Amino acid sequence: MKIWKEGKLRIGIKDKEEIKIMRECGKILGKILHEVGQMVAPGVSTLELDQHAEKMMKEMNVLPSFKGYHGYPNVICANVNEQVVHGIPTNYKLKDGDIVTIDCGVIHKKFHTDSAITVAVGSISDEAKKLMETAEKALKKAIETARPGIRIHEISGVIQDIVEKQKFGVVRDLVGHGIGHEMHEDPQVPNFRDRDKGPILQTGMTIAIEPIITMGKPDVKLLKDGWTFVTKDGSLSVQVEHTIAITEKGSEILTIRPL
Repeated sequence: MKIWKEGKLRIGIKDKEEIKIMRECGKILGKILHEVGQMVAPGVSTLELDQHAEKMMKEMNVLPSFKGYHGYPNVICANVNEQVVHGIPTNYKLKDGDIVTIDCGVIHKKFHTDSAITVAVGSISDEAKKLMETAEKALKKAIETARPGIRIHEISGVIQDIVEKQKFGVVRDLVGHGIGHEMHEDPQVPNFRDRDKGPILQTGMTIAIEPIITMGKPDVKLLKDGWTFVTKDGSLSVQVEHTIAITEKGSEILTIRPL
C-alpha cells in the first residue's frame, strides 16, 4: 500500500490485491447486514440482532471491527428512532412504527469494511419513509459522484443539497471516513460543505460514505452511556453507509448486499 500525502493527511492507496481483499470483506459484511436486516420485526430485540450478526461473523471466519473498539461492547450499533449513531444493543423489543439503523464493520485478512442500513419495523409513517428514502438517494448520488480528480467536498455537497432540499437536517458532528487497515483512516468525509474542501480523490483510495440525517434539527447529544448519540429535539434519525473504492472510471461499492 502506498501513502498519498496532502497537507497533514496520510491516505492509503490500495493496490489491486488489497482492493480484492476489501471486496471479499465487503461482500461478507453485505451478507451479514442483509440477513440481520431481514430479522427486523416487532418483538425482536436489538440484542438478538447483535447476537445473530456475531454468530454469522464466526461462521464466516471474520472479526468484528466494532467489538472492543475503545471498549465498545457489541458487534453492531443499533440505533432506534431518535438514536443517531453508536447505539448499544439491548433487550429493547422493536415496536411497529419504529425505524432501526444497523451499523456494522468486519475485519477480513487485516482489512476493514463498514456499512449501515436503516430498516422499517412494521408499518411506519409517510414522513419516516421519506426520511429513509432521502438518505438512500443521497448515498446513491454521492457514490455516483465519487471519482478520481474531485475533492471530497463535491461528495459532501451532493449529500447536503439532496437532504436540505427535503427540509431535513444534516448532522455536523458525525462524518464518514477513510477505511482500510484501520476502521477510521484519513480523510474525513463530511455530509455537508466545509471550509476544508478535503483532498483530491485518487484511484485506490477507499472511503466510507455515510449520510447521517434527521427529521428535525441536526443537533445531537451524547447519552450517559458514553456511546449513544441522539437528536436533541427527539426527532427521527437515519444513517446509511457503504464502503467504496475509487477506481479509474469512478467508484465501486465494496459492501454490496444480496438482492
